[in-house]
Amino acid sequence: MKHKLFLLLLFVCTLSITGWAQNSASFYTIKGVLLDSLTQEGEPYATIKIAKKSTPDKAVKMTVTDTNGKFQEKLNVAAGDYVLTISSIGKILVVREFSLKPSVQMVDLGTILSVEATNELEGVEIVAQKPLVKIDVDKIEYSIADDPDSKSNSILEMLRKVPMVTVDGEDNVQVNGSSSFKIHVNGKPNNMMSNNPKDVLKSMPANSIKYIEVITSPGAKYDAEGIGGILNIVTVGGGFDGYTATIRASVGNNDSGIGGYTMVKQDKLTLSANYNYNYNYRPNSYSNSYRENYESDIEKYLESESRTKSRGSFQHGNLEASYEIDSLRLLTVAFGMYGGGGKNNSDGATVMYGANHQDVTYRYRTDNHGKSSWYSINGNIDYQRTARSNKERMITLSYKINSQPQTDNSYNTYLDIFSEDQTDNIVDRLLLKNYHSDGKTNNLEHTFQVDYTTPIGKLHTIETGAKYILRRNSSDNQFFEAAGGSDDYIYNEERSSDYRHLNHILAAYAGYTLKYKAFSFKPGIRYEQTMQRVKYIVGPGENFNSNFSDWVPSVSLGMQVGETQNIRGSYSMRIWRPGIWNLNPYFNNQNPMLINQGNPNLKTEKGHAFDLSYSNFTAKFNINAALRYSFSNNGIENISRLITTPGGEIFDDNPEHLAPEGALYSTYANIGKRKETGLNLFLNWNATSKTRIYLNGRGDYTDLRSDAQGLHNYGWNASIHGGIQHTLPLDIRLSLNVGGRTPRISLQGKGSGFQYYSFGINRSFLKEGRLTLNVYCNNVFEKYRHFDNHMEGINFISKSSSKYPSRYFGFSISYRIGELKASVKKASRSINNDDVKEGGGEAIQTQGGGQ
Repeated sequence: MKHKLFLLLLFVCTLSITGWAQNSASFYTIKGVLLDSLTQEGEPYATIKIAKKSTPDKAVKMTVTDTNGKFQEKLNVAAGDYVLTISSIGKILVVREFSLKPSVQMVDLGTILSVEATNELEGVEIVAQKPLVKIDVDKIEYSIADDPDSKSNSILEMLRKVPMVTVDGEDNVQVNGSSSFKIHVNGKPNNMMSNNPKDVLKSMPANSIKYIEVITSPGAKYDAEGIGGILNIVTVGGGFDGYTATIRASVGNNDSGIGGYTMVKQDKLTLSANYNYNYNYRPNSYSNSYRENYESDIEKYLESESRTKSRGSFQHGNLEASYEIDSLRLLTVAFGMYGGGGKNNSDGATVMYGANHQDVTYRYRTDNHGKSSWYSINGNIDYQRTARSNKERMITLSYKINSQPQTDNSYNTYLDIFSEDQTDNIVDRLLLKNYHSDGKTNNLEHTFQVDYTTPIGKLHTIETGAKYILRRNSSDNQFFEAAGGSDDYIYNEERSSDYRHLNHILAAYAGYTLKYKAFSFKPGIRYEQTMQRVKYIVGPGENFNSNFSDWVPSVSLGMQVGETQNIRGSYSMRIWRPGIWNLNPYFNNQNPMLINQGNPNLKTEKGHAFDLSYSNFTAKFNINAALRYSFSNNGIENISRLITTPGGEIFDDNPEHLAPEGALYSTYANIGKRKETGLNLFLNWNATSKTRIYLNGRGDYTDLRSDAQGLHNYGWNASIHGGIQHTLPLDIRLSLNVGGRTPRISLQGKGSGFQYYSFGINRSFLKEGRLTLNVYCNNVFEKYRHFDNHMEGINFISKSSSKYPSRYFGFSISYRIGELKASVKKASRSINNDDVKEGGGEAIQTQGGGQ
């Protein structure tokens, strides 16, 4: 009370002195802003004293900063040398010297940083034109909102700049060099984003994102899944009072979209809503493949080519609300939706040659058309209770529901079938019968969670919690064959599948944090029990149950060296549960020469990682270098083999599950052994107040082997992305980005390297930049991008190449109305489900602020 009264008296005195100074004919003005060096937030009500340098104990002016840390005072004093000191509770005294000259009446001290007196490590942040990167003991944060490119790029394009993240030419995302990672959005995972990272992240505008966290060493409070780590995407929020709304639209050569964001705050209730719709119309893409069978002279070379064209839509929206019951209790509710649908048309030709590569054994053409849809609908509610005696002590109760329906409906027609043998024989052997496929899948998930955290003294924090997940996965694939030459289709139960997968997951964790001066220490342990129930309604397979448990330890250490340098080290164990795409035994022979099937007997994949990193952030130059060694001995790998048995090979004791001779059969197995050593490097140079240059690169050596399959592959991988941003007169902002990567190593071969470039220009107009216009282009001189892939087995070699539309350009506009000053309050703890391996090995997760 005395402190507040003292501040009030100081404020009254300041107003009086300022009023007197304004009546003086001769005066100087001094101004600046005081920010916390870690949070970059304004330091309110700090005491400011101004004195002559020759008599520092005798103040000529006393004042305080405002609620945003700003100050601006008029001085009626003589020219000369002066000293300014700023003091605030718990912070080191700030001292700045300056000179007053008769010719200069305005002195701007700019941004002044305050530092904790205890020097406890809370994080080291870039001090630059605008902070882009923030480092903590277990994560790296990249500020998307402060990057000018976010006004025109998608989230996928912005990920190329984020330390520890790489995006290849086919838009595959990796974290720490691994595709086994997870994505969270505002603290709540969306598995549909994990299933469709390319479609979702490419369609979401980056200007809806505040920052992205790369959690390289997830602690005990996170689910044990995700070997590469976690991507946490935090969306933009709004304010304490009033309202704001932004409307945006874009038009490009391949797509167009429209969206909006709004937030309203009244009393204790805060509401926010965000919606975006995107329509894409992709031109033709082309692919061709070549495969050689080492064990046959009659059916030796298989060649095929295809052309695909598609169009469709994508939409995503979120609705969030928070209600402050009182100063100690907070209730938050959220509802979100991602997804879309589309239509595609493709045609292709397949030819099998004999040993001389001239005689045709058989050939046929295909015509395929279909439509598909995929959605993720989720909702959650969180209740947070803070202790009255200590605001850092809290308990959070959470519930989350998530449903992910998907459909895929397609028709396939075989044309111009020819065989040097009887055509009927090749039709029966390769199952070249016109068909209609109708597939439906759905993942329904309920999650209950409780979290508790409490400080112990000033140096220690303990957190603990428990979680229960009930996950019901279903996959219903109905297969219909054409009856003779008619357009009637008859249901074929033998080639259909109806599958149920029930998971019960129980988890508990305990974590500890020590922060002493410049040192941080965070050990933790997590236990997870999984109970799996599998049931086959249609199709082959015996119902089975399986249980397995895992102890997952982790530890992180950090030390601040000086004011701007940080050293961190960590060890983490992560697991990767097989998802429904890996487990589903559906025998997918829609392409008779390229057959896929899941393996319901897969076990949890386990990985271990050791990290060591160094960060140094100054006003001009920023660097983050991270060295990682990781290994896994039971990796889930996609294994392909060529069928060479005369007459083909039957699977699951089902005559309809026939893989013909010459077909490539692929499935999953726990056979992978991976060792990887990699170095990530992020550089940012603020060359001038208007020019920023950045570099984000990674290099690693990978060793992959499978003793069971007799496979071994190894080699170097490297990727690099860089760019320059410059502000011209009239606040016109330019950006140029370039990048590429070397071919990527896989267990049975390698992919293709790539390179890219992009250019953007944007300008804001009206008061406070409410109207923003953007023009952007990617690979404007490259109509198509080419990719090559190479794969080898014991008895075959396979090569493929494809080309996709690469040239992309467009224009976008956004307009903002209203004013809002703070974001929707969210519970400090919430649900993060990041435990399932998705098809293709790519997944993303995001976690909410405050965790």
